[in-house]
Amino acid sequence: MDISIVIPLLNEEESLPELTSWICKVMKENDFTYEIIFVDDGSTDTSWNVIEQLRKENQNIYGIRFQRNYGKSAALNVGFEHVKGDVVITMDADLQDSPDEIPELYKMIKEGGFDLVSGWKKKRYDNTFAKNIPSKIYNATARMMTGVKLHDMNCGLKAYKNNVVKSIEVYGEMHRYIPVIAKWAGFGKIGEKVVIHQKRKFGTTKFGWDRFVNGYLDLISITFVSKFGKKPMHFFGLGGTLSFLLGFVITVWLIIRKLMHAYTGDITYRQVTDQPLFYLALLAMVFGLMLFLAGFLGEMISRSSPDRNKYVIREKTES
Repeated sequence: MDISIVIPLLNEEESLPELTSWICKVMKENDFTYEIIFVDDGSTDTSWNVIEQLRKENQNIYGIRFQRNYGKSAALNVGFEHVKGDVVITMDADLQDSPDEIPELYKMIKEGGFDLVSGWKKKRYDNTFAKNIPSKIYNATARMMTGVKLHDMNCGLKAYKNNVVKSIEVYGEMHRYIPVIAKWAGFGKIGEKVVIHQKRKFGTTKFGWDRFVNGYLDLISITFVSKFGKKPMHFFGLGGTLSFLLGFVITVWLIIRKLMHAYTGDITYRQVTDQPLFYLALLAMVFGLMLFLAGFLGEMISRSSPDRNKYVIREKTES
């Protein structure tokens, strides 16, 4: 099979028939073998009924329905488990992603040798102050922290090699950082394509300001996990050791100074325990010890994790 298209959705009953018709038209024009996997993320409208009807009309269409709303990451992760195509395309169900981009995305994966190609909505039809400007700031920060040079990290229109989606796990709200997760898994050839962004035709946006707050928290999380997920002691242990040593050296220095003044008969020099610097040094030692213990516990948890020895194998020689 050439292409698997994974479409997560929530309350998109009006857009699904038009989107499906558009995708099928593109597939037929390019003679692609394909499947469309709709993942209904707990819709409360008639989206599932629409999917069932579309399935009756086209056997290349499949539907997965969640009991409740779990989020886009969960929908993508479950969709990835079921794909069979050589190239996997993800897109949103609101008609803002154009299926006409699919042939070029497919070509970039199959002929360009990319592991992953992300869409870049260079010209957007969203509110400038509510979404466009914050999105630019967010993407600039993500590029700086992760090293993945994409202009639009969160674009829903992406293309992947099949083995990429089979090798990664998307959880929480980490769908924003799939390119980072893929890079972490060893798929470093990540490309970008300028794509057409269309105005929303039906329904209302699922976007909210809380996504920016959660997005930055997830960015910090994915950056830490990608660098220290299997070696937490390297992060906590180093910081803890430095903090403890700093506090210890200051404490020893204060004691030596007190002894030197006592030896010379200077009784006006304050007691070690009367000096604020002593308590700061003590705090540094306690803080360092806590960090070290956090790293030790993190190391134990990491070593007992079922994924501790999970490695992506690129290929094997014949036996």
